[in-house]
Amino acid sequence: MRRRDFVTFLGSGTAWVATARAQEPRQRIGILSSTSYGSYPGTEVAFAQGLKDTGFTEDRNLSITWRWAEGQYDRLPSLAGELVRRGVAVIVGFDGPASFAAKAATTTIPIVFVTGADPIKTGLVDSFTRPSGNLTGVSILYGSLGQKHVELLRELLPAAATIGVLVNPDNQNVHAYRTEIEVGAKALGQRLKVLKASREDDLEAAFTTMVQQRADVLVVTPDAFFYARREKLVALAANSAMPTIYPNRWFPDVGGLMSYGPSSNALIQQAGAYTGKLLKGAKPAELPVQQSTTFELVINLKTAKALGLTVPPSLLARADEVIE
Repeated sequence: MRRRDFVTFLGSGTAWVATARAQEPRQRIGILSSTSYGSYPGTEVAFAQGLKDTGFTEDRNLSITWRWAEGQYDRLPSLAGELVRRGVAVIVGFDGPASFAAKAATTTIPIVFVTGADPIKTGLVDSFTRPSGNLTGVSILYGSLGQKHVELLRELLPAAATIGVLVNPDNQNVHAYRTEIEVGAKALGQRLKVLKASREDDLEAAFTTMVQQRADVLVVTPDAFFYARREKLVALAANSAMPTIYPNRWFPDVGGLMSYGPSSNALIQQAGAYTGKLLKGAKPAELPVQQSTTFELVINLKTAKALGLTVPPSLLARADEVIE
């Protein structure tokens, strides 16, 4: 989604005369992300809806300062510092690494985090029900899905003995997910080959190594860098004839084989609503951390056929969506 489309969405639905707009004060929020605009399909619209639900739209009473790290995680601390210096009323961390950078930058400005890991285990907050400090937000709970991804691949390819795992070593949230995969693989008697990628050039090298090490299947871990490069990852998997499972439906939507993960847009909308409530004077401790409750399995049957795979009927029956 282009920025002007997002602005149009924020301002849609109600006509306001110029004098009314001029009289209503605007509050400023800062949004910090590890990646680039549009890397999370649909989430910007969901967040905007949450803001709108609480009475805030950008063209009327809200000003948004965006800071994008473009996949360079080491830029996040300085970008978070810029938002603090601009005196924003609320900072929104649109992913885990961005949320940690925001937390390190301020102990006074309220922060709404969006993270794919357990926010207590990773140290963002100390309680789900009444978080202390200046943070609250939503946890999309990717970190607990590692075993499930291994099990789904085993059901699809029972003979697979070696699992490739693609991780971004710069993302501290990946450790919980990797541990889950290790537990699942050990239980099924499978071997793991961990491959690392944090730059564009690393992706092709990782797939080359995976083929050389004779991995049978691949798990792509949750990471903003990978989300922004989903089309390239899907193409590399196709070129390598590598059956791959991904953390969310953004990948099957562009040709990936299969995904299992939380349906995140409802939580992103909640993050927008929390931002609006904080602007109205609520305290972070008054807003319990929200967690994923809905998960979806998406299978791209066209890709399965291209790989020469027959998807078991039991797996198809459990799919929330089959792309043909």
